[in-house]
Amino acid sequence: MPLPHPPENPTLPSDLEIAQRARPRRIVDLARERLGLAEDQLVPYGHYKAKLALPLVHTLAARPRGRLVLVTAVSPTPPGEGKTTTTIGLGDALSRLGERVVLALREPSIGPVFGLKGGAAGGGHAQVVPMEDINLHFTGDFAAVALAHNLLAAVLDNHLQHGNALGIDARRVSWRRVLDVNDRALRAIVVGLGGPANGVPREGGFDIVAASEVMAILCLAESLGDLKQRLGEIVVAQTHERRPVRARDLGVHGAMAVLLKDAFAPNLVQTLEGTPALLHGGPFANIAHGCNSIAATRAALGLADWVVTEAGFGADLGAEKFVDIKCRRAGLVPCVAVVVATVRALKYHGGAALGALEHEDLSALERGIVNLEHHVRTVREVYGVPCVVAANHFSADTDAEHALLQRWGGGQGVPVCVARHWAEGGAGALDLARTVLQAAAPQPVLRFVYEDDLPLWEKLRAVARRIYLAADVAAPAAVRRSVDELQAAGYGRLPVCIAKTQYSLATDPALRGAPSGHVIQLREVRLAAGAGFVVAICGDIMTMPGLPAVPAAERMDVDADGHITGLA
Repeated sequence: MPLPHPPENPTLPSDLEIAQRARPRRIVDLARERLGLAEDQLVPYGHYKAKLALPLVHTLAARPRGRLVLVTAVSPTPPGEGKTTTTIGLGDALSRLGERVVLALREPSIGPVFGLKGGAAGGGHAQVVPMEDINLHFTGDFAAVALAHNLLAAVLDNHLQHGNALGIDARRVSWRRVLDVNDRALRAIVVGLGGPANGVPREGGFDIVAASEVMAILCLAESLGDLKQRLGEIVVAQTHERRPVRARDLGVHGAMAVLLKDAFAPNLVQTLEGTPALLHGGPFANIAHGCNSIAATRAALGLADWVVTEAGFGADLGAEKFVDIKCRRAGLVPCVAVVVATVRALKYHGGAALGALEHEDLSALERGIVNLEHHVRTVREVYGVPCVVAANHFSADTDAEHALLQRWGGGQGVPVCVARHWAEGGAGALDLARTVLQAAAPQPVLRFVYEDDLPLWEKLRAVARRIYLAADVAAPAAVRRSVDELQAAGYGRLPVCIAKTQYSLATDPALRGAPSGHVIQLREVRLAAGAGFVVAICGDIMTMPGLPAVPAAERMDVDADGHITGLA
């Protein structure tokens, strides 16, 4: 998916050029002046990024909390909606209004950066910096997750090689390896070939790092002790007697925690306008739970009066997991939600062709508003959170199109704010910021889609019917048996994490708008006992993405002076 707002005029600077022209504050100075932090409460990674020191993370978790704003969106479309850009623009606008603000965002995965979607540092004049560092290696958190995950895989295969004292059935090993590059050739592989010295042959495969259970654990753990305990609960295989084998049975969860010790601390950066931002963790919302870490969100709430965070993709996918997994676990309650939409996205949902989105089409817009309407209804009526719509402005939008959107909002009783933060920074989102402050509930009461004691299958059915407008959930007999076995094994109280296409409420990405009456097709279930949820893989979604015909990597380069070009 291309980045939102690609420059329609080639003379306009790119996102990378805007970021490279920025003159950010030194991170220790920013932390002192904006957050009241001393230099020894940070662990600097160069001049413009730092980790919060672990003792500070623990202290902030116990402080009185600020108020949480959730940014979500309509169902994604190929043109892009600009949810991260809107989150950043809203944060800068709140800062301009004199509010004490911290952003809480996810870290980008290198896979999409070099694949199709591009980076995740925002865009235009609403970005977090240093953009190149954030979109590339950053502070090494993704590498640490991959190392910890693959260490467990290596120890598991080593155990099989050296006598298999636990009696592991090599046919029932469920722990795959991970890589932070899109590579479809690694989805299904065979390991251990080449003779007895090279291990026990068995089927395996790779997922992308963002889909790793270790990533989910990093984002859902509340302390280093909790992190280690959860790592020990990871189920990697079954014995011949069908008993679960956990990471702690292999004695490796302590070493995994060692690799993740520094990664557990949230990363501090800043926007182009100097608003502090904590970037930490990076699970995708289409194949994982799609939220930044509990540690970062709690730290931000301890540092600011207002925290703006986002959940991946639409209010059906990321926001549902934000509510039913993250908020359920951490006791977080957003006081208001912002649903990001664009005129072009809604025209696409209304049936307009990609090549026609630059032209006014009130009929397609009116048809496509059903997608926005569903997401707003989900936020307000299912989750119980007050809602504001941010109409992220593109230069081809017309006054008549925005007027239609605002008339719809008036009829629904939901404010629709046209926001121009991509072009104007925080100044372009001041109306949105004022509306968010006004709409925020003083004492919000969050509602979950399902209760803890509902059986797993009924939880899946509740999400399918209430969030995806489906008639039901269907699965092959073997998959249904797997769900029943998890229920019988005592995992029935866990939340469910739906992995499905982000492009449609259905499992068919071609169904635009707000399709209803379809059936959610469940292909596989995976237990994430350490993370504390059950993953339900639906339709054709893959936990290891592939590269497009022309990957973004082909346009990137670096010159002799280290100047990067082509990074989006």
